[in-house]
Amino acid sequence: MDADTLIEDFEFLENWEDRYRHVIELGRDLPDFPEESRTEENKVLGCASQVWLISSTKPGPNGPVLEFQGDSDAHIVKGLVAVLLTLVSGKSPQAILDTDVLGLFKKIGLEGHLTPQRSNGLRSMVERIRSYAREAVATA
Repeated sequence: MDADTLIEDFEFLENWEDRYRHVIELGRDLPDFPEESRTEENKVLGCASQVWLISSTKPGPNGPVLEFQGDSDAHIVKGLVAVLLTLVSGKSPQAILDTDVLGLFKKIGLEGHLTPQRSNGLRSMVERIRSYAREAVATA
């Protein structure tokens, strides 16, 4: 699924309960996270739930792209991870830095319905992904 499809899916859902259920379903569809990657180093600080993110660089048609894997021990947060990874995975590091991820969360109607703790956790996940992208740009 790409970002445009994701946005269209959420625009189709009229109320918060349907969007909430869809987020949880997206989390269930995440690929299995490697057990050996559930380390303190890969844990995202600032999240009330446990969240792990890892990144790898792959060749893309116009240069390297970043691929991400993530997981959480909470259903809704795992769904937020899935939404986030849909928005950034497979993009160039610069495209990730140029993407207003939090603005997209607002556009699909999620940002306004998150508790302050979950909003902080989401910002922490976005910052971790942006740090991977900054590192990739710096080493290119």
